[in-house]
Amino acid sequence: MQELISTLTIWALPVLFAITLHEAAHGYAARHFGDATAERAGRISLNPLRHIDPMGTIVVPGLIVAMSSLAGAPPMLFGWAKPVPVNFGRLRRPKADMLWVAAAGPFANLVMAVGWALLFKLAVLSPDGMYALPMAKMADAGIQINAVLLFLNLVPLPPLDGGRIAVSLLPPGPAYKFAQIEPYGFPILLLLLFTGILGNILGPLVAFFRFALAIVFGL
Repeated sequence: MQELISTLTIWALPVLFAITLHEAAHGYAARHFGDATAERAGRISLNPLRHIDPMGTIVVPGLIVAMSSLAGAPPMLFGWAKPVPVNFGRLRRPKADMLWVAAAGPFANLVMAVGWALLFKLAVLSPDGMYALPMAKMADAGIQINAVLLFLNLVPLPPLDGGRIAVSLLPPGPAYKFAQIEPYGFPILLLLLFTGILGNILGPLVAFFRFALAIVFGL
């Protein structure tokens, strides 16, 4: 039980940061390109409470971390926050600007993964063993959750960010037809998750990304 509590404590801050900054980045990008819907809803905020979905942000990731800890396996986290409201029709160039608004979230996860890698490096170099190990474990969790969210959200399936990016890049006709998948996107995603297909797709990408960070930062 003590190990489980320790694991949940280590993962809590990285998960909250990863989800909060991801969603806030969408809001900042939308405002930059002309849509203030997220700002008026109070969602351009670094306050995690404004973005938390109790089930997707707390219960599901917590259960995954707990079960992985008990099984002695590294967690392949899955979760979600409350989507930031964006009215794409209010963007200055709706179809083109959709790409940048959608890409802002995964880009935030990329930046955070790099930041956690830097913190991991500092922990490794730190002479203070009392704080270095917990800091390294938290940094490793930060790298993992941001890598998972980065590649998960780039899956080209509406309403994920990758689906929005695909709609932005496709010609108008195919883009319209592809966007019609959105109501079925989440059930399809859950099907991919529970059949193991999603893990088989994300696993190698996350592993390669972590390997690349290890090479760049000498971890």
